[in-house]
Amino acid sequence: MSKTNPSELTASDFKQYHRELNQRPDAAVISRAVMTNGVNAAATDPQAKVRLHREFSVELETGTVTNQKQSGRCWEFSLLNTLRHKFEQSHRVKNFELSQNYLFFWDKVERANMFYQHILATADKDPNDREVAFYLKMAGGDGGQWPMAAALVEKYGVMPAYAMPETYNTDHTGAFAATLALKMKHDAVILRDLVRNGASADQLDEKRRQMVGEVYRMAAYSFGEPPATFDLEYRDNDKKWHRQANLTPTAFFKQEFDADLEDYVVVTNSPDKPLNELYRLASQENIVGGKQIQFLNVDMPVLKQTAIAQLQDGETVWFGNDVLQQMSREQGFLDAKLFRRAELFGIDLSLNKAQRFEYHEAEVTHAMTLTGVNLVDGHPNRWKVENSWGEKNGEKGYFVMTDDWMDQFVYEVVVHKKYLTDEQREILTHRPVELAPWDPLM
Repeated sequence: MSKTNPSELTASDFKQYHRELNQRPDAAVISRAVMTNGVNAAATDPQAKVRLHREFSVELETGTVTNQKQSGRCWEFSLLNTLRHKFEQSHRVKNFELSQNYLFFWDKVERANMFYQHILATADKDPNDREVAFYLKMAGGDGGQWPMAAALVEKYGVMPAYAMPETYNTDHTGAFAATLALKMKHDAVILRDLVRNGASADQLDEKRRQMVGEVYRMAAYSFGEPPATFDLEYRDNDKKWHRQANLTPTAFFKQEFDADLEDYVVVTNSPDKPLNELYRLASQENIVGGKQIQFLNVDMPVLKQTAIAQLQDGETVWFGNDVLQQMSREQGFLDAKLFRRAELFGIDLSLNKAQRFEYHEAEVTHAMTLTGVNLVDGHPNRWKVENSWGEKNGEKGYFVMTDDWMDQFVYEVVVHKKYLTDEQREILTHRPVELAPWDPLM
């Protein structure tokens, strides 16, 4: 393999760069525009407003948006949004919100337990080992995947938001997350030392359970302890009052929601990997013995086809994406050509989707909900998106996304298995390929 020696930048290099800059006739104009307005404002394509027209041939009625505020709970919000829309349709009620705090509490406890299991399983490895370093880096974090939220619902059920409302610490998770991360890393030192000193399996198990109990106490202090039962109360669209007392969260989910989460699959488009394969990301699973994080990796037209079919049948769609790319939060725009930065600077910024995954440019940074699509001759050109950033972003919290933004920056959707072909459903029976903990789909 060839190797080049480092080359020092010289005065001659800088003179050449200066000459090239001053030979550009538009250099002064571009410089004034960028310095005065900033890169994005100077690069904004005014035609984006035309492309992002807010009318859709398929549009579901979904009501007011939720607000995750200063937290990384989008994956949880998006799943609960899809569930509450089902409840609103079947029970003929508007703006019925489910408790995000309830699932968040259990995720913190369950995920701590899983963290300790990983630390014990890798206790023979150096802390700088890439796998161990990954677990330590993720300690205390808020982010997650659809199967993680589904696993929580399957084990713990759901409840209305009023039964376990948000607290300051669920709206602003930074201080709690930092404290929990420090505690988990402190515990990791203790567990690894116990293993090295020959502690028995029973001693390790007792210590792990004690540590999980301390996390439970931290969560209870910060979020409140989840109620065992609640009273379901709501008024439907016909103004009829409904009440059912002493429901458990699991009974509420089983009785009142027409949804078997085992019937849904995460369909991904990660072209850095072979398509038409099943993958598993065990490193992020949050419940021991719970739902596995699995992805069916397909071509992008297949992913979009399944999402469109579910929308046409009146059901919203959870989707994972890189919201930090080509996005205007204020206007609620998602457009792959929104900021024409390459043209602004006269440089080439092109990477295809596979290259972005391979070179750490692609990342699943957010989850939102598809609530509509505009079809022209059967093909989509823009999508309606329900976000969880409150009503002050976009149009009362709703964003609009061009189809090319979806092509480039949407990496996964969650759809019912009935929208897959027989061949695709058969792939779901295969033994999944294990992904590295740090895979970009994390």
